[in-house]
Amino acid sequence: MKYICILCWFLWAPATAQLQTITIKDSQTGEGLEMVTLLSESPKLFATTNHKGEADISAFKNVLNIQVLGFGYKTVVKSFAEIEQAGFILQLDASAAHFEEIVVTATRWKQSSKNVPAKISVISPKDVTSYNPQTAADMLGSTGEVFIQKSQQGGGSPMIRGFATNRLLYAVDGVRMNSAIFRAGNIQNVIALDPFAIENTEIFFGPGSIIFGSDAIGGVMSFQTLTPQLSASEDLLITGKAVSRYASANSEFTKHFDVNAAGKKFSYVASLTHADYGHLQMGKNGPDSYLKHYTVQRLDSMDRVFENKDPMVQDPTAYSQLNLMQKLRFRPNAEWNFEYAFHLSESSEFSRYDRLIETQSNGLPVSAVWNYGPQIWRMHNLSISQVTSNKFYDGMTLRLAHQYFEESRIDRRLNHHRLRNNLEEVNAFSINLDFEKDIHKHRIHYGLEYVVNDVNSTGTAVDIRNGSAIQVPDRYPASVWKSYAAYANYQYKVSDRLLLQAGARIGAYDIQSDFTRHLVFFPFDFTNSTVKNSAAIGSLGFVYRPAEKWRLHVNLGTGFRAPNVDDIGKIFDFVSGEVIVPNTSLKAEYAYNGEIGITKIFGERIKLELAAYYTYLDHAMVRRAFQVNGQDSILYDGQMSKVYAIQNAAYGRVSGLNAGIEIKLFSGWSLLSKYNYQSGKEEMDNGEVKPSRHAAPAFGMTQLVFHKKKLDLQFYAVYSASVIYEDLNPEEQSKLAIYAKDANGNPYSPSWYTINFKTMYQLHENWTLSAGIENLTDQRYRPYSSGLVAGGRNFILALRAGF
Repeated sequence: MKYICILCWFLWAPATAQLQTITIKDSQTGEGLEMVTLLSESPKLFATTNHKGEADISAFKNVLNIQVLGFGYKTVVKSFAEIEQAGFILQLDASAAHFEEIVVTATRWKQSSKNVPAKISVISPKDVTSYNPQTAADMLGSTGEVFIQKSQQGGGSPMIRGFATNRLLYAVDGVRMNSAIFRAGNIQNVIALDPFAIENTEIFFGPGSIIFGSDAIGGVMSFQTLTPQLSASEDLLITGKAVSRYASANSEFTKHFDVNAAGKKFSYVASLTHADYGHLQMGKNGPDSYLKHYTVQRLDSMDRVFENKDPMVQDPTAYSQLNLMQKLRFRPNAEWNFEYAFHLSESSEFSRYDRLIETQSNGLPVSAVWNYGPQIWRMHNLSISQVTSNKFYDGMTLRLAHQYFEESRIDRRLNHHRLRNNLEEVNAFSINLDFEKDIHKHRIHYGLEYVVNDVNSTGTAVDIRNGSAIQVPDRYPASVWKSYAAYANYQYKVSDRLLLQAGARIGAYDIQSDFTRHLVFFPFDFTNSTVKNSAAIGSLGFVYRPAEKWRLHVNLGTGFRAPNVDDIGKIFDFVSGEVIVPNTSLKAEYAYNGEIGITKIFGERIKLELAAYYTYLDHAMVRRAFQVNGQDSILYDGQMSKVYAIQNAAYGRVSGLNAGIEIKLFSGWSLLSKYNYQSGKEEMDNGEVKPSRHAAPAFGMTQLVFHKKKLDLQFYAVYSASVIYEDLNPEEQSKLAIYAKDANGNPYSPSWYTINFKTMYQLHENWTLSAGIENLTDQRYRPYSSGLVAGGRNFILALRAGF
């Protein structure tokens, strides 16, 4: 009898395990749905479906309310008993109009977006596959809600709600990417991320400083990279994909491969992408002033200017990039989860195109060489999470991260013999400890953060005639930037219709800098400096749902940016004869923001979304005239240069509107449209108020989408309003090389539009073909503030193989 019982157990146990593995499918196609989230509020549990649409939900046994949320699908709430009764198979219906998505940006914890009193947009893996972006910057631009500026092809600087650069925050797997040398000028760091290795992207609009600290004034872009999937059974699960893509406008050729090997407790994922980009070709129809008529080459020890054989080819703009990611996951039980990740991104050297099109009064180029050296980013990230229930928390996550950043600037003026190279290296260490606790209708998220950035900067130069060294100053002083903070976010569910939220953060920042190496070049009256700051901010908001398909949110909040090494220590000639020098008396700048948003779903076919906001920036850090030892000019790079420094000397304000509509038409057709209007003003050094540099013109996107079984089609238009000369920021008015000329000969940014077509067809269960034509009418346009002219008519072809 004993052996019979043992035999029965062995036969019954696998069946039981199988019964507690749910399979979630599309109700129309019957295909398993990946990345569907199952969420329980009490007890605190969540699971995510794997490549086959499967998830182990044995931990959910006896749970009465399990939310099942899939992007683009109707939310379903089931009990474990109901799921068990259905044979652990659940079908989801597609929906063009839905409120709920799982987001983490607002609190660092998974929650439904319906409970967040702020606007958050989500970019799903399906969106990325359908749009086929070349870079992460292009991926952000594909939303129609983020404006992308490019100074060169190896770049992409987002603008959100009138803010950009170091007033926006990037987070990768919950770790802040912003380093102590993020500058006010346009930055390219976002291209270090690989769209193929990104599982989910969230864009949080407005100040996110409560959770993410300094820099999160205009918004937070949070990227979740591929999570190692676990097998829902004891069987080894191996999945992955390979992608090859070609684009004609810049002769892009990209190869990607990723693989996930998973057991029930251990899993490993690896991703590798290599991309080559040729010189970008602009369109035929547009301003002739955008054409590139010359190239510079050095022959016979002389700089020579040659006619560009094809003025529509932006030579030089070619570059290449390699991305590698590896993750290891161990989940011994439903309570603990351990993840280690390694990221590597390295680009080739690439030109800063906007500097290479600047000309002298005689018409010759200003620069013979102006390149960024290889841009390198590495990150080690260890995450330890626990889901439990005790007096202090229901969930805990510890993140330990180390990042290494390397960037350099290589420049030489035309017919000059000095080739200068400024190399910057940053080692960034961070610790985040986050907790979550539910007490009846109350939910508290709280945490601690410690960040250290070690900055090393080295300036070198050689005489290209004989290779001899030339002394030049470093761009930055040797510095250590530190941040310490505690933060909390409190939510109170007053009723099923009303949720209140309040947040607070208190932190301290200090920068230790050593200027010893600079004293050889500059008459500073100090050797070392210490800058210390503290910041205390708060937020208050609510979400009100008067009916099932109505949502109203209001949010009042503050954000801040503490001075970093770029602000206090940079020495840089931003134009000839003008130089920025250090200012060691800087303090933090603060933003005060108000937002109101309304979302309404009409039936099951129409979703309308509106959000209006106003932001006031106080004690803004801006460039203003300065003095060194009582002198307003100093000798820099062989010439007397007027002195400037970053100072708390201005205020700014931005107001705007985000609008969106989704309409489910008929027979698989849908219409989507996004529109963004922002108006920014900032105080000048003479007290006048002028347009803000980073407030993009009105822009948007309208899409007509078709989806049926194996076929996806999208016809869409992208558009931007013009910026006339009088509405340009004074700094932009001086950038004659990048703007068109109006009837009076003044620079301005013309309006533009593109018409585009994309298609995706599933050839086989594991094979998908994507194709498209961007800029169908071959427009020649330059997005506002960009040095690079956008690509002309672009044919795209991609083949994806999954397994």
